[in-house]
Amino acid sequence: MKDTQKQYDLLIESHPKIERKGKTMPYTSVNGHMFSFLSKDGTMGLRLSADDRADFIQTFNTKLMEQHGRIMKEYVSVPDTLLTDLETLSKYLDKSFSYTSGLKPKPTKKK
Repeated sequence: MKDTQKQYDLLIESHPKIERKGKTMPYTSVNGHMFSFLSKDGTMGLRLSADDRADFIQTFNTKLMEQHGRIMKEYVSVPDTLLTDLETLSKYLDKSFSYTSGLKPKPTKKK
């Protein structure tokens, strides 16, 4: 998990507009919507549009992300080998950020 978290942090650090959040479960969000995270077992989940999701699953021979026995419909499971290819993964993080930025903002609970 340590190496996975280190790779995840390097990926996020390479995108100045994106802020890493979460102490126990690292994640990123925009407008109240999470778009990437590391699960407890060290698997990275990435939120993508339907077209990008289908392309990602086919290109990297992976599947939709599963958490606590439930399929996360908009998230793909990022293969460990891709976590070390920051150049390629960075392009998908950009797509994820763009897609999620276009979603209707969630109302904030903070005052």
